[in-house]
Amino acid sequence: MKAVLGLLAGRLAISTLVLAGVSVLIFGIARVIPGNPARIALGPNATKEQVAKLAAELHLDEPIWIQYGHFVRDLSRGELGISLYTNRPVTTDIAQFLPATLELVLIAGILMIGIGLPLGMVAAKYRGGFVDNLVRIVSLLGVSAPSFVWAVILMLLFAFYLPLFPIAGRIDTEFAIEHVTGFLLVDSLIAGEFRAFGNAMWHLFLPAFALSLSGIGQAARLTRANMVETYEKPYIEMARSYGFPAWRIARRYAFKPSLIPSLTIIGLDFAAMLGNAFLVEAIFAWPGLSRYGVAVILRKDLNAIVGTVLIISAAFLIANLIVDLLIALLNPRIRYARSAR
Repeated sequence: MKAVLGLLAGRLAISTLVLAGVSVLIFGIARVIPGNPARIALGPNATKEQVAKLAAELHLDEPIWIQYGHFVRDLSRGELGISLYTNRPVTTDIAQFLPATLELVLIAGILMIGIGLPLGMVAAKYRGGFVDNLVRIVSLLGVSAPSFVWAVILMLLFAFYLPLFPIAGRIDTEFAIEHVTGFLLVDSLIAGEFRAFGNAMWHLFLPAFALSLSGIGQAARLTRANMVETYEKPYIEMARSYGFPAWRIARRYAFKPSLIPSLTIIGLDFAAMLGNAFLVEAIFAWPGLSRYGVAVILRKDLNAIVGTVLIISAAFLIANLIVDLLIALLNPRIRYARSAR
């Protein structure tokens, strides 16, 4: 346990430094993009005096290092400034849009792990056969096409031609759920509205499945490749010689060691869904943070751009931290090595 806590403390320190570096980088990039944010916000009919006044309010007339100092000061107070896109605090916008994206990404991650890993196990167990070849073809299709392509295909198939799923939105308008956490699945359960829960899941499945297909293919391919390599190990042959059932060998002796090298890539894929979700959210009219991020970039909304990128960066770092902890828990050699040091 001490080794895991030490790993956690070290990763938290590194993550803090990475976030600080990301804030400096994105702050600088956002301010060198062509275009005057004050002019874009006020429109072409605004006078020069109005544009200059808004620029002064946003500190755009000051050197960039002083602007960054204002940003750090506001961030230390839990503020990210006012969004020129919505005319609201950026923190309010993030609190509104982030739960929708997190809900979408979490369900997509569950689908990725719940479908991709078993597919890889089955393909490795029946390697060289029909099932293995079928899984490899399906995995290749999932990896080869981006998420927004699958979103369009799934919408055409299961929303237009076969109207099994809704086209857009998070829930039907007939349900009025009080927003407690912002997660409709959780809020509907808190309210005891099980029909609303089912309706929200009905709306959520198609975009989540489209977002997860690439990760499903990646997880299946990695799990299969690692398990095929593990099946060649001597201890697997020894387990067979003892007469252990094939599924016990697959689950207990082949899958667990094979999972360790796959976890890093799966964790990165999971975190990348936050950034890749913007087109899926646009196609399904999903009111999430990724869609909001694209809108503020097009309008050069500096405060909102920095806030959105920081949130997505933090998600990457949290995913990496969780993966590192899981690997440390699954691999005793890492714990023993840290304890020895």
